Amino acid sequence: MRICVFCGSSPGRSDLYRDAAAELGQLLAAERVGLVYGGASCGLMGVLADAALAGHGEVTGVIPQAVVALEVAHRGLADLRVVGTMHERKALMADLSDAFIAMPGGIGTLDEFFEIFTWHTLRIHQKPIGLWNVAGFFDPLLAMLDHCVREGFLSQAARELIVVERSASTLVRRLLPRRA
Repeated sequence: MRICVFCGSSPGRSDLYRDAAAELGQLLAAERVGLVYGGASCGLMGVLADAALAGHGEVTGVIPQAVVALEVAHRGLADLRVVGTMHERKALMADLSDAFIAMPGGIGTLDEFFEIFTWHTLRIHQKPIGLWNVAGFFDPLLAMLDHCVREGFLSQAARELIVVERSASTLVRRLLPRRA
């Protein structure tokens, strides 16, 4: 099993976000769930990958060549896949993953989250999608999605596709099927 995690290439202002990224990386390694992520060594992405690697977890990074050229690719990964474009990156990350988690991040994280959410609503995939709502980070986004439902631009059924939790372990447990 593999979970794709979308998160910031910046660390954010609060140590809570860095601590959360480390917690999730450690949890995935301990649960023997592979991590698929954006392949960077910086920000929350780097913290997440480093924590999973420290726990001897399986980590797959997917990064566009243009980003490698900026010297932010994680050089400690045994499985770093370099692709041509951001579109190829998102498609490969989706193909490699059994579920998705978005945690705090910026516009890139939101882009990845919304694309994978859109693909689910269009039945391009049927993989579970979660938001790890660290310290209420996604509360404004969730309010906007609820507003979209009230205004008739998003169905309640589509809104309910998103699993939202404030606990990493609960979120991972809800996203993955029971394993023996």
